[in-house]
Amino acid sequence: MFTHNYIECYYVSTMESQEHAAEAIFRSNNGMLRMSEALRAGIARRTLYAMRDSGQLEQVSRGLYRLTELSDLAYPDLVAVSRRIPNGVICLISALAFHDLTTQIPNSVDIAIERGKRKPQIEYPPVDVYHFTGDAFTQGATQHTLDGEQVSIYGVEKSIADLFKFRNKIGLDVAMEALKNWRRRPGIKFDTLLRHSRICRVENVMRPYLEALQ
Repeated sequence: MFTHNYIECYYVSTMESQEHAAEAIFRSNNGMLRMSEALRAGIARRTLYAMRDSGQLEQVSRGLYRLTELSDLAYPDLVAVSRRIPNGVICLISALAFHDLTTQIPNSVDIAIERGKRKPQIEYPPVDVYHFTGDAFTQGATQHTLDGEQVSIYGVEKSIADLFKFRNKIGLDVAMEALKNWRRRPGIKFDTLLRHSRICRVENVMRPYLEALQ
């Protein structure tokens, strides 16, 4: 007959073994997993919750967990949103801030998804979702490794063209500030900016401002 103490010790030992295995799985995935990814990898839901409650895991956002022993994230919001929306592309103010082209402080993460895709529900961090179509979605995205994660962000010229496209929502002053900051940089690519302005159908809007800056 099993005694109460034996059963309790067996349960603790089994739980510790499960947590060690779960920790190894997290480490093999840069220390971060979405709930769905953890479950597919064989980690039990109760193990995740136990590790969270004991402080081994931190909840970066809803359904996204990370080993607490890792160093602080440099780009926590961008990484969290990118993991929750893996087919999205960081855009507009968030992309400008990443490229150091604006004095605006993003109040939310701007991310583009392809038109027709369902808008994801994310409680935290705050997210503004934009629907892009065709080449306006697929062109100009660049891959960056942020905190060990691959994050897709629109490049400098594409981000500026997008600002002019959404000037009525974002503000023409924000677009002009980014354009002036871009103009001061060495090695700027006018041809690339014009190409993206055509893709975004704002070439006629942007051309007078570009000519004034040349």
